[in-house]
Amino acid sequence: MPRLSRLAPQRGFTLIELMITVAIVAILAAVAIPAYGDYVRRGSLTEAFSQLADYRVKMEQYYQDNRNYGSTDCVDGTAAPSWKTFAPTGAKYFDYGCAVAGSGQEYTVTATGKTGTVAAGHIFTINQNNVQATTKFKGTTVSQSCWLVKSATCS
Repeated sequence: MPRLSRLAPQRGFTLIELMITVAIVAILAAVAIPAYGDYVRRGSLTEAFSQLADYRVKMEQYYQDNRNYGSTDCVDGTAAPSWKTFAPTGAKYFDYGCAVAGSGQEYTVTATGKTGTVAAGHIFTINQNNVQATTKFKGTTVSQSCWLVKSATCS
């Protein structure tokens, strides 16, 4: 009976190869997860931008009919439209409000990020002159005359 002098070849990974793979995956996750979170946050901001622009158009239509934006509240006339509450159906990330000033000749519509959503810590406004502004960005108070998305400065 012949004697086997060779051992069968080993199959599988060594511990070092496995540790290197785990380290590479951890590094990729450390970069990818925050980038994805920021991507999702930026995507949620478009809700505010589209609703604010929509409200501005509605406010101008109301002004054409009434020659003011409201007396004490936005669109508070006798024939107040159904959108007077500034609560759009399906608003997922922002709450909306409106304030009137200047004897009904000025208004500011505000979108405030809802607590517990990726939009929390963001506040955007628009007024009768179409001045878009950001007063809070990523939880930090700012004063920018644009709607911020990526950085804390207008670009």
